[in-house]
This record gives sequence, structure tokens and C-alpha cells, in this order.
Amino acid sequence: QRWIVIYSPKANQRAQKSVNKKIFDITSKEQKSFYSICKQSFACEADARQVAKKFAETLQTTTINDMQITIIGRFNRKGRPTQDRQADYYTYHITGNIASTIAYRNNMLRRKGCFIIATNQLDYSAITDSEVIEIYTKDQQKVERGFRFLKDPMFMVSTLFLKSPKRIMALMMVMTLCLLVYSALELRIRRVLQANKATFVDQKVKPTSKPTARWVFQFFAGIHIIIVGRKRENISNINKIQLILLELLGKHYQELYSGTG
Repeated sequence: QRWIVIYSPKANQRAQKSVNKKIFDITSKEQKSFYSICKQSFACEADARQVAKKFAETLQTTTINDMQITIIGRFNRKGRPTQDRQADYYTYHITGNIASTIAYRNNMLRRKGCFIIATNQLDYSAITDSEVIEIYTKDQQKVERGFRFLKDPMFMVSTLFLKSPKRIMALMMVMTLCLLVYSALELRIRRVLQANKATFVDQKVKPTSKPTARWVFQFFAGIHIIIVGRKRENISNINKIQLILLELLGKHYQELYSGTG
């Protein structure tokens, strides 16, 4: 595949709110974690520095400034010690300040402000990068409407929780294939209607030659298959408008909704 990375100022502007919120959440979490290790006592300076080093490696949006190891004398006996009394043992503590870094936010904004257009056409002479972008721009709304359709609560995709990246990628592939089938069916329905100069009712019960596949799916909801015995099937709740569309789509569609397909 040939990939084209596109930077969009509008996407960058839209991403600022979500990026700022995410940065704030991560920063708050890192600050709490730093204050937590500052309260810990260590038996030696090496242990304290090792913990501070490992913690610093986990930081994403912040850095530790002026990090030092302070030594505090401890006494076994209770009560206030005299001025000339030597400490029985010492504990080591991490001190310093934690500060936000701008680099992580900028990198995240750059990533959020870009998107990728992919094409299977590797021949630059057949289609240039500019032509790919032009085609995408022209059909962008169709693609976005399709994915908005797949994310509709009607399909319950939002109720799925996938932790593994491989499973997330697999679900994206399934959703993409569903979108291809959905788009192909919608195109077929519209072409059949236009070729026969026919119409289908829209949501306002008005005739249209360009119904969405989503609306056709909803319009066909409520049709039931009644099993009589073990072989015979009857189709119930199918109306005249649905039958006309099935007839226009062809014999195979008619058979599926007649109990013989």
C-alpha cells in the first residue's frame, strides 16, 4: 500500500481539548506518584537513587527537577533527644520538584492533527498523491457517515471491550468489511431505483431515489419467519413497499423473503 500522511489544522484544533485533558490527567497522576515516593524512607542512598531513577523512566508528561537525597537521623528512644546526642540510625529520602514538559503534548498534538490516506495503487503515474487527496476529499463525507453508522448504538459496537491490540485491529477489520458491504448494498439499492425510475419512502414518508441502507434496514425490521412443521416457512409482516424493492433488486432477494431462498 501507498500511505500519505496529511496534516490538518482543523483536526489539530479539534484535538487540543482532548489532548489537554489527557495531559492534565497524566500529569496529576505522576505528581501524586512522585509525592508518594517522597514520603518513603530508604535504608541507604543507593536505594533511594535507584527508586528515583526507575520512577523518572516512567514519566511521560513531567520531569524531576532539583532531585536530591536528604538524610534524616533517627532515634530509638522516645522523646526529644539532646543536642549532643548521636542518631541511632539514618533514613534517606527523595526530594525535588516535578515539572511539566511541553514536548510530550506537542508530539501528541502532531499525531492527533494528522491522518493517513492509503491506496493500493502503487503506480504514481496512474494516480498522483494530489489526485488521491482530491478523491478522498470529494468522498470524505461518505466514509465518515459510514463509520458513524457502524458506531451507532443500534449495532452495540460501543458495548465491546477489547484489551488486546490484536483483537482491536481484528474488530477494525470486521467493521471495515461491514462498511464495504453496507456501502455496496446502498449503492445497489440506489442504482436499481434510479434505473427503474422508482422511489422508496424516507423517514418522512416521502418518495426518494437515494435512501440510506441504514433506513432500509430499519424499514425491513419486524419481518418474521414462521416455521410450520419442519419444512415449510411463511414470511409475516412484509408490506407492499418492501415487496416492490425486493422485486427491483432481483430474484435472489425475492426468494430470501418468500421462504424459498
